[in-house]
Amino acid sequence: MATSSQQIGKFVHSLAAKQPTPGGGAAAAVGAAIGASAASMAAAYTQRKKDIESGAAAKAQALIESIHLEDLLKVADDDAEAYADLQRTWKDSSLSDEEKASIEARALAVPTTLVEKCHLHILAIQEFLPHCNPNITSDAKVGIHQLAGAARAAFQTVMVNKPSVDERKRLHGLLQEIRQAEDELLDSDE
Repeated sequence: MATSSQQIGKFVHSLAAKQPTPGGGAAAAVGAAIGASAASMAAAYTQRKKDIESGAAAKAQALIESIHLEDLLKVADDDAEAYADLQRTWKDSSLSDEEKASIEARALAVPTTLVEKCHLHILAIQEFLPHCNPNITSDAKVGIHQLAGAARAAFQTVMVNKPSVDERKRLHGLLQEIRQAEDELLDSDE
């Protein structure tokens, strides 16, 4: 069953079961969707008359439109599919080296894409935050922290798939930018 059509309780129990999927990649993707949802809610509440007049509502709407929750949830399903294919490479001796390499590349691409999406969403939320309805900025901040955790979790899945040294360095750079965004929130007085 597609992750997006499951109730959260069923997903969590499925994640806890002794079965290969859903696994850590799916957990990271669902965590990212939850974080993005919290930030989207904060943007939805930044639609008051004064927000419209100040231009904050337009910034909020731009944030809402940039976040595609279904895409984040789809990563959970993509991860399960990529892992099933990867398991096949361990058992199916009829696969060519090219087929195996393609499957391994996809297994690496899925969590890499999630790290990148989390990074982009965090930057967008960070840019929106000064314009956010002040009564609900905590939810936008929750979005940043949740997405940051999802990015770090996805990075662990990346590492299992043995990225190149250059790719590891690039992703470390994204994670450092994410950490900086979180540190700025933790150091702020608001």
